[in-house]
Amino acid sequence: MVVALIVVTTIIVFLVVDVLLRVFLKRMRESRVRREREQALDIGLKLDVSDEAPSLKRAQLEQPIARILAVDDEEIILDSFRKILVLAGYSIDTVETGPEALGLIRRNDYDFVFTDLKMPGMDGVEVTKAVKHLRPDVDVVVITGYASIETAVETVKFGATDYVEKPFTEDELLKFVKTALIRRQDRLEKQMKHNIRLIRPGTSESASRYELNVPAGVFVSTQHAWARIEMNGTVRIGLDDLIRKLFGKIDRVELPHTGQKVEKGNPLFSLKYGDYSLKIPSPLSGTVTLINEEHADHPEWLSVKPFELSWMCGIEPFNLAGELPSLKIGRDSVDWYQSEIDRFNRISADHANDSAHNAPERLEERKQTGDADGLKLLADFAKPVLQFERSD
Repeated sequence: MVVALIVVTTIIVFLVVDVLLRVFLKRMRESRVRREREQALDIGLKLDVSDEAPSLKRAQLEQPIARILAVDDEEIILDSFRKILVLAGYSIDTVETGPEALGLIRRNDYDFVFTDLKMPGMDGVEVTKAVKHLRPDVDVVVITGYASIETAVETVKFGATDYVEKPFTEDELLKFVKTALIRRQDRLEKQMKHNIRLIRPGTSESASRYELNVPAGVFVSTQHAWARIEMNGTVRIGLDDLIRKLFGKIDRVELPHTGQKVEKGNPLFSLKYGDYSLKIPSPLSGTVTLINEEHADHPEWLSVKPFELSWMCGIEPFNLAGELPSLKIGRDSVDWYQSEIDRFNRISADHANDSAHNAPERLEERKQTGDADGLKLLADFAKPVLQFERSD
């Protein structure tokens, strides 16, 4: 009894010490990082970079979260930007005029330009137009007072992604920049090109969301389901990599029942995205003999699982020889996937153009709806071949 008590006490003491040590080391790292950022801010204020722009002040970090250029004729606003954002992990250049900002845009790479709306000479509207002309890849955010919000919203027509009201608190600015960065990263991810990998024996799958795995011995339907013939003659059916990786996390999965008979082209299983349901048709006719209940319990795993483990159900086919020729395999499936990716990119570009065109009217709505635009993109992509509808 005494020995057991000593062992338990030793384990508890070890766990407590381990937790305290981790907390201590974390605080040490945070303290070191803050000192380094404060030093970078101090050095930046003393650094003479007037050869690039007369009013330029620069605070650079080695591995910043993002690079920001801020332009405002009020020095107190720029001071706030530098102090708040540098200590939060961002590199920042600040200047007091629009022409200086455009000169820097031509020479340096930035993720964001924050521009005051009302400035003497070149105002924020002109800065926005010029930045988007010179560097369409840079996101422009307009800094505005309450009285000029309508004009700030109008700048979205010229390419601004959003606006921030001044005065702002430290927490408000950091939350705004973090949200803007997430939106930027999400947009850039959607614009990246997808590669198609034909997986042969001995070739490993790619977990990257930008590489679609197409196993060489698997049949693919044009309704985004795959089918693999097992040794016993049954067929396992799953969701293809394109839907899994393009549209990410799935909230729920509805599977068929064992013994259920299904016709080719009729819904076999459903994916739930919020209040919406994406119904995947069966690539073959047959009787359901097996279901993968794991997907019903953990739908979030579906987007990250290896291809071969993403099967939904098994069926005993009615007319395998007659229906199999309608499916694609090997190089044919790769060519079809490329056409689907091209179609997705066209739809995505149309959505981006539509958002830019309607931005002033929809800006506040976009801030509230979250994933609504993503659901509309999914609906438009699915429209020709899949059923995408609001669930009952």
